[in-house]
Amino acid sequence: MQLFPRAVSLFLLFFGALLLTVQAQEDGASRSGSAADVRVMTIQEAIGPAVSDWFLRSLADAEAQGADLLVVELDTPGGLDKSMRDMIQGILSSEVPVATYVTPRGARAASAGTYLLYASHVAAMAPATNLGSATPVQMGGGGSQDEGGGSPFSLQTDDGAAEGDGEGGASEGASEEGADSSSGQDGDAGNASAMEKKVINDAVAYIRGLAELRGRNADWAEQAVREAVNLSSSAALEKNVIDVRADSLEDMLAQADGMEVDVDGVMQTLALADHRISRIQKDWRTEFLTVITDPSVAYILMLVGIYGLILEFYNPGMGVPGVVGAICLLVGLYALQMLPISYVGLALMLLGIGLMVVEAVSPSFGILGVGGAVAFVIGSVMLMDTDLPGYQIAMPVIAAFSVSTFLIMVLVLRMALQSTRKAVVSGSEGMEGTTAVAIRDFDGQGHGRVRVLGEIWQAHSADPVREGDVVVIQNVEGLKLTVRSEGQSND
Repeated sequence: MQLFPRAVSLFLLFFGALLLTVQAQEDGASRSGSAADVRVMTIQEAIGPAVSDWFLRSLADAEAQGADLLVVELDTPGGLDKSMRDMIQGILSSEVPVATYVTPRGARAASAGTYLLYASHVAAMAPATNLGSATPVQMGGGGSQDEGGGSPFSLQTDDGAAEGDGEGGASEGASEEGADSSSGQDGDAGNASAMEKKVINDAVAYIRGLAELRGRNADWAEQAVREAVNLSSSAALEKNVIDVRADSLEDMLAQADGMEVDVDGVMQTLALADHRISRIQKDWRTEFLTVITDPSVAYILMLVGIYGLILEFYNPGMGVPGVVGAICLLVGLYALQMLPISYVGLALMLLGIGLMVVEAVSPSFGILGVGGAVAFVIGSVMLMDTDLPGYQIAMPVIAAFSVSTFLIMVLVLRMALQSTRKAVVSGSEGMEGTTAVAIRDFDGQGHGRVRVLGEIWQAHSADPVREGDVVVIQNVEGLKLTVRSEGQSND
């Protein structure tokens, strides 16, 4: 009788051990054979606030979900310095390796794109792509450039001469008179040169630091900043600027498989032989930010908001202009605070609008209105504090709003001038020539009472007037009217 329970116990023990062994084997097989989680996002636009926000949120999601690699398919002409640096800081502190892949063929990683390539754990390019031109674009609303065009900065050679000017920046045969004639410009040129050097040297130190961190060609990186040089994908691979030259995303992942990368100070080996790719699509927030951070859209939103509030103040109680204006103004200001704007330009715009509003309230015969229109146009042109392509307000937009604002000002001025030529239509002066009705017979001396504009007035007439007769007011003397019969002339 005791053998049966013992046999059952042994069977259960054996069966449990077998289940644990099978489960352990399955878990081991699952871990060893699990596909690497590769996230892919495509950036084919300038690097701006919307792109930076989308990238950082995608990177945070990849970290939270334990992704193995985030791939950025890049094609960009450059972008804003702040947005680029935010993205690079995210890459450098990320726990997920980031691979930047310049694709498709014909794409480029210019300016800010070059910095992103250098910052990434894996730098890859497709055939027929290029990178470079990493010279910072001059800020300040379009400062003067060299007569020969080219870079916004006067790039300096090792001996301090500007490129293309020859040794010392002047020919050996330059006369002393020519040197004297330009001496008055030395102060301004020196200040501009000092600022340019500060900006360029900062960019050089930044990109060299990235190159040294990733073990890439730091000397060429400095050239890309100082001389705006470019490289094709094959030359970039040869000069150790990039790690991989691949025909496709799958080819890039295959070549990156087994690479050792420094991920936030920890060396990791990429295991990408077996992988699954999931593409990250832009969400509504990114699309919304992309729209409102377009300088022209932000400009329009701000002006619509200002005009809506002005209309609401002129006609209190309408509601719609005030609500729409407040929403547009807040959204426009939110967008502008993410863009490189000139506060002097913004102040000029607000001054111009203020002057035109004052002109409308208390006309000065055009002086304030014209001054406001000029300030508004100048401020609109100066508003964006950068020369970057794609981050300028479209001139047709500025022209349309400037002309419409000026026309509104002219209309208000015309109405004001017309109002000065009109006859007085209120008060005692406005009563002359109007009609009144006698409320009783006038007495023998021509005195009686009439009703005019709902009021009872004492009246005098040289003509006999009966109750109900319509009379015409000829004159107002204090509180007494001089009237005549309606059928008689003033003579």
